[in-house]
Amino acid sequence: MKRSSGAGRLTALSTVMAGVLMASAACGSPASSERSVTPAAEGALPRIASVNARLADAGPKAAGANAQLAGSTAAGANAQLAGSTAAGANARLAGSTAAGSGSSGTETAVERCRTGALAARVGAVDAGAGQRYAPLVVTNRSARACWVYGFVGLIMIDRNGDALRTRTRRESVQPHRVTLRPGAGAHARLHWTEVPSGRETRCPAAARLMIIPPDEVAHLEIPFTAAVCDDGRLGITPMAPGTRL
Repeated sequence: MKRSSGAGRLTALSTVMAGVLMASAACGSPASSERSVTPAAEGALPRIASVNARLADAGPKAAGANAQLAGSTAAGANAQLAGSTAAGANARLAGSTAAGSGSSGTETAVERCRTGALAARVGAVDAGAGQRYAPLVVTNRSARACWVYGFVGLIMIDRNGDALRTRTRRESVQPHRVTLRPGAGAHARLHWTEVPSGRETRCPAAARLMIIPPDEVAHLEIPFTAAVCDDGRLGITPMAPGTRL
């Protein structure tokens, strides 16, 4: 831009000098006006030629300066655009990555097993001296892993569908969370006696067992054929890994 201003000043100088020369020619005597070129004009010609040469030289230089300025401006603009585009792309990538990581962690979180996700059964009974032990097995039948913790609730039902007196006694065992993959199972140990005690002359016969999974309200109902004495007492341990005692 400074070179362009220098070219402008040279142009103005040339114009002023041309005006001076014209004025000098107009103020000359009639005799001198007949001459094609006055001595003053002859003396000015080399200076005019020098000015014109400088103007001619300044033109390409000014054009080059303008071209360089335009090029550097465009390059700077392109660099800024590229920088801002890359920054925006990186910001969007970081945001989408963070969002993806948050959605993935939420989706893979393991929740408590709901009643509808479980199946139940009573395993093989171990009998001895009037005492009975059997595993109460719950299986994760859903497509996602879940966990169980603590004790189940129990109610015995006779063959007529009536609820029998059930006294559930929790054994003194520390509970632990058990995670169940799809198809995996956990168990609690059931214990009861078939020997009458106290004033009992016979023990009510159960046909089914209602099971309420830990921390749930809905129940499962499964076959359970047993004569439970001691006023319907069923001992139970908290849920533990595996399906066997």
